This record gives sequence, structure tokens and C-alpha cells, in this order.
Amino acid sequence: MLKPGGHPAGLREWYDRLAPLVAEARERLREVRPDKLVLRSGCTQEPDGTFRLSFFWRDYLIRPPDFTVHKGDTGEEPSSFIQALILTYLVTADGTTPSGRWIAFRGLPEGMFYAQAFRGYAEDRLVRELGEGGLEALRRAAERLGGEPVEIGDAGYGFRVLPRVHLAAVYWLGDEDFPSRTSILFEDTASHYMPTDGLAILGSHLGGAIAKAARG
Repeated sequence: MLKPGGHPAGLREWYDRLAPLVAEARERLREVRPDKLVLRSGCTQEPDGTFRLSFFWRDYLIRPPDFTVHKGDTGEEPSSFIQALILTYLVTADGTTPSGRWIAFRGLPEGMFYAQAFRGYAEDRLVRELGEGGLEALRRAAERLGGEPVEIGDAGYGFRVLPRVHLAAVYWLGDEDFPSRTSILFEDTASHYMPTDGLAILGSHLGGAIAKAARG
């Protein structure tokens, strides 16, 4: 799972900025009516008032009034990093309908500022880790992770990583003039559910999950 020490320096900086938001997010979530939280975020609510959502293919439970986060299968508390991302999602969500329109990281708010760094530690890293035969490796990994084909590049797959946050991984075959490359894309509505800092982390984690699945 996501660990703050496992990311390059740029993401560690973003983690340091994201983590302090947990206490503020919990305070703000206490002021939101449960039905509005469900409507805005796409999470569900259990009969006992607990909220449930899926984050990277794993269920998490968020229990008011303190909005503590626990793994749905074991009841264990996840890392503060995962808690920060989930609570930031809940407090940012405004109910905007996901668009299905894909944009590059640079198209996100302030994305141009971080685009070069994101390409290095997320997209270039993914194409390196997929190695030779990367096109088939991406297809194999995407199928294992339940990705849905998208008609972009030589192979592309979309993934729902949070109830209303969809990312896509795309592979572009190289030729004698240009090397193969990968792109990680975002719906143009993603910033209604997560700040750009957090979306960068989600994109990096998706790349890592795909590389891991490709290795079997």
C-alpha cells in the first residue's frame, strides 16, 4: 500500500503537505450532513452510520463522529498516508458528475508546474518497469486489476481508484525515432474530488500497482 517513505522526494514533499490536513478534514466532515456526504462523494452508509468506500480495490470504513478510517476486511487502521487521502477525498468531493473526458496531468489545476516531475516518477518509471514487451505487460496487468479498455494509444485502460475518481494508463509503442512511453491520464472532473497534490500521488500509485501486477 502507499507508504510515505516509498516515494521520490517530490512526493514526500506532497505527503508532508497533505498529512496535516487530516485533523482539519475531520473537523469539516463533522459539519456535513451524512446524506450530503454520500451524495457528494459516492460512498455508501451502513445502518450504524459508518461510511464505506473503495480505495484502490480495497474497502475502507470511515466511522463518525471522529471519522476514523479502518480497513474493511481486517478492521485495522491503515497508514496515516492512506487516511489523509481518503479524508481529503471526502472533504473535497462536491458531487460533480464524472465526465469520462481524459486529460494529461498538466491539464489539472497547477498541473503544468508539476508535470515534468510527474512524468519522471510516474510515467517514465512505469514504462521502464514494464520493460520489453511493455504493451502486452500493460494489457496483462490491466486485466488482472479489472481495468476497462479505453480507445487511446496502442493500449489504454481506465481504473476507478475512488468512487468518483477515474484514472487511465495508456501505452504508446515506439519506433526507430521515438521510444515507447506511457501516460497516466485523469478525468477532467478529478479536481472536484482531490487536489492536484493528491492526484499526483494517486497516479504514481496506479503506476506502481500496474508494474506489480505485470510481474505476476
